[in-house]
Amino acid sequence: MFLSTKKCEGIGECIKECPTGAIRLIEGKPFSCITCGACAEACPNRAIFKNKYGGFVVDRAKCNACGVCELTCPVNNITIEGDMVKGICSRCGICVDTCPIDARIDAYDVIEDRQLKFLESLNLTNPPEVRIKKVDEIANRVNVLTDTEKCTLCGRCEYYCPTDAIIVDTDSGVCTECRVCEDVCPAEAISDTTIDEEKCTLCLKCVKECPNKAISVDDFKIKINKPEEGHEIEGNIISCLNCGLCAEACELGALKRVDGKIRYDPSLCEECTAMKCLDVCPVGTLRESEEDERRIKGYCVSCGRCVKACDLNEARSFKNVTWNGKISEDCISCGICAELCPKGAITLKRGSINVDLEKCALCEKCAIHCPQDAIPTTTMRKKSIRDGFVFVENKLCMNCKLCMKTCPEEAIFEDEKGRLTVDDSKCIYCGACNNVCPARAILFEREFEVAR
Repeated sequence: MFLSTKKCEGIGECIKECPTGAIRLIEGKPFSCITCGACAEACPNRAIFKNKYGGFVVDRAKCNACGVCELTCPVNNITIEGDMVKGICSRCGICVDTCPIDARIDAYDVIEDRQLKFLESLNLTNPPEVRIKKVDEIANRVNVLTDTEKCTLCGRCEYYCPTDAIIVDTDSGVCTECRVCEDVCPAEAISDTTIDEEKCTLCLKCVKECPNKAISVDDFKIKINKPEEGHEIEGNIISCLNCGLCAEACELGALKRVDGKIRYDPSLCEECTAMKCLDVCPVGTLRESEEDERRIKGYCVSCGRCVKACDLNEARSFKNVTWNGKISEDCISCGICAELCPKGAITLKRGSINVDLEKCALCEKCAIHCPQDAIPTTTMRKKSIRDGFVFVENKLCMNCKLCMKTCPEEAIFEDEKGRLTVDDSKCIYCGACNNVCPARAILFEREFEVAR
């Protein structure tokens, strides 16, 4: 919940600005909803639910103002005004922003600090588990990463990956100097992308094996289509993150993690019809296989073949990837990360997020979909918002205007009749308004597409 510190002078700006009427003045000090959730548990219509901020929201389409929540509230903070429920905190954080003397704070931060200091003062050998994450806590995984500054996008790693867990996307038909043709030529007739015609036997092995289809035959001579002088190969490289989501989704146990490494048994995969593993892969490397030996491909087995293949640039290597849950100031509280996190590890704050690092699998799905690139990532895979739909249902709207205050694009405005309206030409369909609405009055949909 949010608290008022001793600095508070009872000015009351937080009370005026609270969109849900969740703050009241008691003996000159603001007191507010404690977000205990008792109202949600007691509601017979299931009209109260926990939002992505960790607060509670009333679905006015389900609420019939029966008053059970009002009677249940342990701090007598809920009131029924007409057909509208007031006094439930949605944890939007407006009260913190609006306090002119910074006397309003998030209790989460206070509890975290005090709890850690208390445990440290006890100097326990085996301190008890606590709900609040520790300052030095991190999420981590080990996988093979690409140093994009060293990588030339030659595609050599992709060719030698035994499970097709690497996808290099470049312009087809141009030599990338991957040297695969040199490796496969039985006559050793190719060196530095040059053909020794005296040695060449025209077996066409290089034509068949060239990953980028840059080799052809012209008048009984092998021709390598080299890029023009000054031309740089452009594209991206995507590889399995070894996050393990596919193994968790596999219902028949055909995919599993052994000592942090993914293993696959095709005999167990034969009976599967759901193929849920394909849907959960955050980077899209896991896909159906055309081979008879296996039904799926694109899972990294940590064999290190790609590392050995990248012998000139040394752009591929095993790395221990970590994240402490911190993000940049570019966060717009859109809630996409909390919405898409497959582990339910993310809770929104205004301009930031709280991450349960014990739950986090470091799948980077949050970063891949983040429209502001506020979350750190190691993969070049990126998805952007292609289209969407936003509409304010004024019959449910409380007219708190919280959506207007939250919208990063100022796409929501009041029309001449005082109704809240969305300007489609400005809206980026981020979902910030939908996440913060305390009355569930916003109809919202969005679609993503692969950006790179």
